[in-house]
Amino acid sequence: MHYFIIAGEASGDLHAAHLIEALKANDPQAIITFLGGDKMAAAAGGKPLIHYKHMAFMGFSEVLRNLRTIGNNLTRAKQSLRLASPDCLILVDYPSFNLKMAAEARKLDIPVYYYISPKIWAWKKWRIADIKRSVRKMLCILPFEPDFYRENDFDATYVGNPSVAEIDADMASSPPRQEFLERHRLRDRPLVAIMPGSRRGEIRNNLPMMRAAIHAFPQYRGIIVGAPGIPDEFYDEYAGTLPLVREHAAAHILAHCRAAIVTSGTATLETALANIPQVVCYRANGMKLTYEVMKRILNVVHVSLPNLIAAKTIVPELLLHLCTPQSIALTLAPLLRDTPERRAQLDGYDLMRKKLGTDDAAAGAASIIIKDLRGQ
Repeated sequence: MHYFIIAGEASGDLHAAHLIEALKANDPQAIITFLGGDKMAAAAGGKPLIHYKHMAFMGFSEVLRNLRTIGNNLTRAKQSLRLASPDCLILVDYPSFNLKMAAEARKLDIPVYYYISPKIWAWKKWRIADIKRSVRKMLCILPFEPDFYRENDFDATYVGNPSVAEIDADMASSPPRQEFLERHRLRDRPLVAIMPGSRRGEIRNNLPMMRAAIHAFPQYRGIIVGAPGIPDEFYDEYAGTLPLVREHAAAHILAHCRAAIVTSGTATLETALANIPQVVCYRANGMKLTYEVMKRILNVVHVSLPNLIAAKTIVPELLLHLCTPQSIALTLAPLLRDTPERRAQLDGYDLMRKKLGTDDAAAGAASIIIKDLRGQ
């Protein structure tokens, strides 16, 4: 069968790559057409129609500056879908773009499967109407999501969370510490991972705050975890003296760190699964006014995935105007030592893992899609 798959950012590229592998294992004759990144390319054995680095725009101003590119990407994707006439369209998160593609697929009578739900349970709940119109099956990776969909008269299935197996495998294959230090020319002292996001706008807003905060701890070395698709030179303006470190997987870096400062997003879950205490940050334009607006439109108490999954506060969240070098440093300090705050966070990670379970998400999603297409 012919599968057309769209992922628009780094985390989606990783999860979609494992889904491609699972589809090919169940369907050896599988043909894969995709928009995504290097990991999907390696799994599919071909190049993406559009690389996600030309698709990952966030925030009003960044989207506005790139409207022409976004429009061109959408036109090209729709044309490719019509020409390919695949057996199905598989969408991976990235809702603003992907829901438009779902509507196009519906016009073409191409069944749509959504792997990794958009976070409409947090905000933009009205998008449920678009999903109900165009999506055949919703395959969720967060255990609380099926309840949300059922409450809105749409069936959804929890297939497990792909990050559980991915991070466990990455942690097990991380290089020995001495090898890691030598490779990156680092002295052997305690390390703190600085994870400023996977998009340029996130890095631009968050890295300066994180860099200033880590300078309060001269006995520790902050290291920036480079994001896929972001060139090294982009970090130069914001990194100061902090070294930029890249490995095959972020967990290979986290394995050697005492704690982490993390921009809210998928990286917070990955850091929790790596069992590294963290401070969650999110700095953006608008600051206090944006914060007051978001408090009124968000449907959730927390924004970081570990807290959402556990349904309680595990990791501290410093959002918008609350995210300053001083607040980050103050919150990070007890996590660097053996304190009740550090132990409580690690205990919270255990609770989160139990809720996620151990199901192979990619294998489960691939099996559901193939069986449904075959009418089984």
